[in-house]
Amino acid sequence: MSQSSKSPSPVPTSADVARLAGVSRATVSYVLNNAEAVRISEPTRRKVREAAEELGYVPHAAARSLRAGHTRIVLLPTSHVPIGPLYSAFLNELQWALRRLDYTVVQYGSLGLTGDEAARAWAELRPVAVISLGEITLSAHNVATLKRAGARAVITLGPVSVPGAHALVMDQTEVGARAAAHLVERGHRRIGVVVPEEEGLELFSAPRLAGARSTAGAEVEALPMAYTEESAAALAARWSSLGLDAVFAYNDEYAMLLMRAFQDEGLRVPEDVAVMGADDLLIGRLLRPRLSTVQIKMPTGDHLASLVDRAVREPSEIAERHDLMAAVAIRRDST
Repeated sequence: MSQSSKSPSPVPTSADVARLAGVSRATVSYVLNNAEAVRISEPTRRKVREAAEELGYVPHAAARSLRAGHTRIVLLPTSHVPIGPLYSAFLNELQWALRRLDYTVVQYGSLGLTGDEAARAWAELRPVAVISLGEITLSAHNVATLKRAGARAVITLGPVSVPGAHALVMDQTEVGARAAAHLVERGHRRIGVVVPEEEGLELFSAPRLAGARSTAGAEVEALPMAYTEESAAALAARWSSLGLDAVFAYNDEYAMLLMRAFQDEGLRVPEDVAVMGADDLLIGRLLRPRLSTVQIKMPTGDHLASLVDRAVREPSEIAERHDLMAAVAIRRDST
């Protein structure tokens, strides 16, 4: 018989682990599922884990879910827009914190899905919670679909709330308002606000522009710009014809790109044009002139993971809206 025609090795079971470790199947289940309600000695726990490792056994997630009545999956739709270092670090911290609480974080590629399509696709995995970043607009009907499929909590992370979901609101309007208010205080009235041309960033850029426009004393003009040297250079080349004396460049990355283009064009920062960013990235402090920015104060991943856990365990015990973000202008050399 050839090697390729041999039958595959049988999948190890919890009964195999129990026989090798000399314990009951219940003990194997308690140990490998980290059951805290049952007292099991450390030597026994070690024997079970060593037996499972030797056999290559891992618990069956579906069977575990059937016994518990729900999964431990927290579904996190992957972002398909460049959300920047600040938000990337926040989401990484959130995932680590959820893992420490014994949740399995599943990232789901949802590019191109509508709210109805996304809700049905996510529901197929029977997650115990869904954290939507706001890129897909969910409706109350979508939230109901997910809850009928077993989701104990649907959590939206973004500028607006959705009926039936726990809304973790990050008010991007405040970012634009803080930036414009700082520039007005520094004597700048005619302010350009960069609106990124990259698809998907309107979730952040539209409310930031609206916040700037709401600022007393500010005359605001929207300035479309792509995150490329060519687009920044084109904007810098026509700057003198715009009659503006300051720019809120959406965030620190766009601000640094545009500031370099201004300098290449012979414009002095801040004498000819004041430049304001947002996110307070370290590299902005290393520039010369140092970049003024809006520092965004966000909750820790541990805090948000704890809130998700509470929403799963006691859905009716927490408020449906939580304001998570505060913003403060930081004055440096560029303004």
